[in-house]
Amino acid sequence: MQIATAQLEQHRTALTGHCYRMMASAVDADDAVQETLVRAWRNLDRFDGRASLRTWLYRIATNVCLDMLEARSRRERPVTDGPLGTPEDELRTLPRTHWLEPVPDAQVVPQDADPAERLMLQQSVRLAFVAALQHLPAKQRAALLLSEVVGWSAAEVADCLETTVASVNSALQRARATLASRNVAEARAPLTEAQSRLLERYVDAFLRYDVDSLVSLLQKDATLSMPPFTLWLQGHASIHRWLNGPGAGCRGSRLLPIAASGMPAFGQYRPAPEGGFKPWAVIVLELSGEGISAMNSFLDTESLFPRFGLPDHLPA
Repeated sequence: MQIATAQLEQHRTALTGHCYRMMASAVDADDAVQETLVRAWRNLDRFDGRASLRTWLYRIATNVCLDMLEARSRRERPVTDGPLGTPEDELRTLPRTHWLEPVPDAQVVPQDADPAERLMLQQSVRLAFVAALQHLPAKQRAALLLSEVVGWSAAEVADCLETTVASVNSALQRARATLASRNVAEARAPLTEAQSRLLERYVDAFLRYDVDSLVSLLQKDATLSMPPFTLWLQGHASIHRWLNGPGAGCRGSRLLPIAASGMPAFGQYRPAPEGGFKPWAVIVLELSGEGISAMNSFLDTESLFPRFGLPDHLPA
């Protein structure tokens, strides 16, 4: 069967989403997809057309991810990786490769997806969901994603993972129980009208750096984290002290809206000594009801800003 390179490339976005859910890293997902397409191209003579090209590519991608995960530890979030901190704690960092990373929606949600599929795919790249997936054994993770996101039958999953249908069903049962125990609540998307107003108030308060107003938008048990720092904070009092203390350098920042991990997000720029504004963080907000449940500031601007198409400087 004749397959052109363009036909393989048509599946890149969907495959990137699958590999991101498996790896919890946009960088690792890119590497996995590139290896998938290379393996597919080298083995085109083995594609007999009995399964769809999409199915064949997902099978290759899943096995690429499983191979890569053998040599990698799981990605973490500060809120699940260490004890609750205080604003007075000394800051400690861990390498970029330790942390779960956000991903641009456009790189993992195909543009031609229908509205229902788009919503499901956005839900499946949320930080909380992807983080919970990392606590599943790799093959269990693959079985769950192939079944519930890709939409394969248990028989198709078993064929991909070279196991039995009974084993797949057992793995799915255990995976669902693990996710349920981690309380991965379903987020609402698109945003409700009230949530849209909440974001408007957040942006207004952040640009004015009105800490009282910012904190008033948070749920009582909201968290603040800043990978690669291990520190995370919870609750109005701690977050208020941080924003008025060590975090006060964010005063005067600018925000550019982006779409990250199926959630509202912003590229944050802090005032630069030489004038204008310099990249500081990708902020991803998690919403619960009509409040903000988590503020996640990812500080690896060197890697993340180019990925999101954010400029390396803003003029004054």
